[in-house]
Amino acid sequence: MVFYLNDNIQYVQGVGPKRAKLLQRLGISTIQDILFYFPRDYINKITDKKISELKINEIATIRAKVISFGKIRKKFQKDKFRAVISDGTGYLTCIWFNTTPWLEKQFEIGKEIIILGKLKYYYSRLCIIHPDFEFFGDKEKESFWTGQNYLPVYPLTEGLSNKIFRKVIINIFNRGFKISETLPQYILNSHNLLTINQALTKIHKPNTEDDISSSRRRFIFEELFYLELMLARKKVHWHRTTGNVMQLKKTLTTELKNKLPFKLTSAQKKVLNEIVNDMKSPFQMNRLLQGDVGSGKTIISLFAMLLAIENGFQAAIMAPTEILATQHCFALKEFIKGINVRIELLLGGNYAGKKKLKQAILDGEIDIVIGTHSLIQKDVTFKSLGIVIIDEQHRFGVIQRLSLSQKGQTPDKLIMSATPIPRSLALTVYGDLDVSIIDELPPNRKEIYTNWITGHKKPEVFDFINKQISKGRQVYVVCPLVEETGKSDLRDATNTYVELKNGVFSKHRLALLHGRMSNQEKDEIMQNFKDGKIDVLVSTTVVEVGIDVPNATIMMIEHAERFGLSQLHQLRGRVGRGMHKSYCVLMAYEPISEEALLRLNTMKETSDGFKISEVDLEIRGPGEFFGTEQSGIPKFRIANIVRDKIILEDARKIAFEVISDNFDLNLEKNSLLNEKYKEEYFKREKLFSF
Repeated sequence: MVFYLNDNIQYVQGVGPKRAKLLQRLGISTIQDILFYFPRDYINKITDKKISELKINEIATIRAKVISFGKIRKKFQKDKFRAVISDGTGYLTCIWFNTTPWLEKQFEIGKEIIILGKLKYYYSRLCIIHPDFEFFGDKEKESFWTGQNYLPVYPLTEGLSNKIFRKVIINIFNRGFKISETLPQYILNSHNLLTINQALTKIHKPNTEDDISSSRRRFIFEELFYLELMLARKKVHWHRTTGNVMQLKKTLTTELKNKLPFKLTSAQKKVLNEIVNDMKSPFQMNRLLQGDVGSGKTIISLFAMLLAIENGFQAAIMAPTEILATQHCFALKEFIKGINVRIELLLGGNYAGKKKLKQAILDGEIDIVIGTHSLIQKDVTFKSLGIVIIDEQHRFGVIQRLSLSQKGQTPDKLIMSATPIPRSLALTVYGDLDVSIIDELPPNRKEIYTNWITGHKKPEVFDFINKQISKGRQVYVVCPLVEETGKSDLRDATNTYVELKNGVFSKHRLALLHGRMSNQEKDEIMQNFKDGKIDVLVSTTVVEVGIDVPNATIMMIEHAERFGLSQLHQLRGRVGRGMHKSYCVLMAYEPISEEALLRLNTMKETSDGFKISEVDLEIRGPGEFFGTEQSGIPKFRIANIVRDKIILEDARKIAFEVISDNFDLNLEKNSLLNEKYKEEYFKREKLFSF
C-alpha cells in the first residue's frame, strides 16, 4: 500500500510521536512536506581527497580515522567538542561549539569516518567547524549505504540525525507514494526537465553528480516559473487598470525646472521621462523608482507631484519615520519657494491645528501632504488624490500601502527605494511594477574615503577626529546597542557617550541619540546637530535615515563587523553631503568571520550601491533582504534568485509567454498550471503592487 501526500508523517516506519514532534519544528507534518524538504548538500562516499591536499576555504569530503576526541573546557565559555582525524597524509581537527551527549557517544578511537565541511584555520590549526559526518560500520554497509555514492545532508534540528532522516526517506520510497506532475509536458520537453517523480528520486537518492544537478534544476525552475507566472498575471492586470490621464501643461513643472540651482543628470532625465509618459497614459502608473543614497530621487518625485497638481489633483508622500517625513517636507518646501503650491506635514498623535489640517486636506486646500502611518488613518480624506509616493516600501506592510492607495480613485503610484537591487532582481521581485533606476550620482557628490581598522588602532582614529573637529567639521559615532545588556560585549551608545564626553572628546560638544527617546527629543537633537551646535553625535542606527547635515564629514561605526552591508552603506550615506572631504571609519573587533571580512572589504573597495547589494544578496540570500512575508514573494524551498539567475531568466521568459498567450490558464495544455496556480499562488496575487 502506497503513501498519500497528506498522510501524517508520524505513521511512517521509524518516526512515531516523539520524532514527529521534532520534524514539526522543521515544518514537516505530512509525506508531501518531507518529500519536498530538500538536501542542502551531499557527502561523496567515494572521495579520494587527501588531508595533505586540502586548501583553506575549500569545501571537501574526507575519509579518515578518528585519532582522538573529547571536550574542551575553558572558563566562562561553553564546552566545545573536538575530534582529530587522520588519513595517513596529515591531521584534521573537527570542532563543534555545542557538545551534546549524543555527539560524544558517536566517536571511538580508530573508527572510520567521512567528514564534509569547509576548511579553515582556527587557533593555528587546519579545522572544519561543525562538519557533517558519517561513520562506517558493517550494519550500515550492508543496508543503507548499498549502491549509493552520494549521501544527502539535510538542515536538521537537535535530536534528529541525518542517518535517521535518510532512513525515514528511504522507508517512504520503499513503500511508494502517489504524486502528480505539476508542469505540462511541453515545458518539460522544451526545457529538458526531469518529471517530478524522477526529480524526487534523484534529489534524495542520487548516484551521480548529474542526478544532483538535474533534479535540483527541475525544482529550481518550477519554483521560479510559478513566481514569474504570478508576476506576469499581475503586470498584465495592472496594465489594464484605467487611471487618470494627465496633461503636461508645463506650468508648475516648468517653474520648478527654471529655478533649480543644478542640472538633472542624464539618468534623472531618463527616469523623469518614463514617469511623465506613465502619468500621461490612460492607465494607472505603478512604478518603482530605484536609486542609491543621494542619487536625487526626491526631486524626481516632486516633478511627478507637480504634474498631478497641474491637473487638479493632490499628492501624498508616506515615509517610514517622522524624521524622514520632516526632512522631505523641509527639502520640498526649499525647492518650491516662490511657487504657488501648499505643502503640509501630517504627523501622528494629537497636536494643535491637526483637526484644521485634516479639514484642509478634505477641502483640497493642501496640494502635497507628507506623513507617516498618520496618512492612512480613517479620518484622513483627500478631495482628489492623484499620485501616491511611498518611500522605502519595505518598511511598510501590505495593508498600509494598500490603504494609502485607496484614499484616491486609482491614483498613480510611485515607490521609491534607496536600497539598490541589481536590475535583473528588481525585475523579478518587483516584476509587476515598471522599474526606473537612477544609476548615477549628481556631480557634486564627493567620494567618501572608507576604511576598516581593528580596535587597537582606535587612538589614531580619535586623533584624526579631533583634528577634523578643530577644522569645524562634525562627526557621527554609531553603536549597535542603546545600552549595556550584560548578554553582549558589544559597544553601546550610552556608555560610549559617557566615555567620550569624559575622555578624548571632553573639549567638544557631544549629544546622545537613540530610538527610545521621544520623537520630540530626537528631532531637537538632530536639528541641533544640523545647526552646528553639536560636534559629535553618538547614536544607534536611528540615524540611518535622518536629516541632511552637510557639515558632518566623519561616520565612525563601532562593531562594524556585526552590521549588514545594506545598513553599513545607508549609514555611510549620512556623510559626503557637503563641500568637504568625508570619511567612513569601520571599527571592527576580533574575531572577524569570513562573511564579516567580505562585508568590510566590500565597503572599503566600492561605494556603488548596486554592487554592494549584489554582495549583500549573495551573503544573506533574497528572503531576508526582500521580506518575503509582506512582499508576496513565496519562501523558496530550493531556489535562490541570486545564485540561480540564469534559470530565473529562462523561467521568466517562458512564464510571460504563457500568460501573454493564455492569461486565465484555461487552455487544455495549461490545465496542470491552472490547478497548481489556483491551489498555491492565486491568493498571493493580492500581496503584489500594494
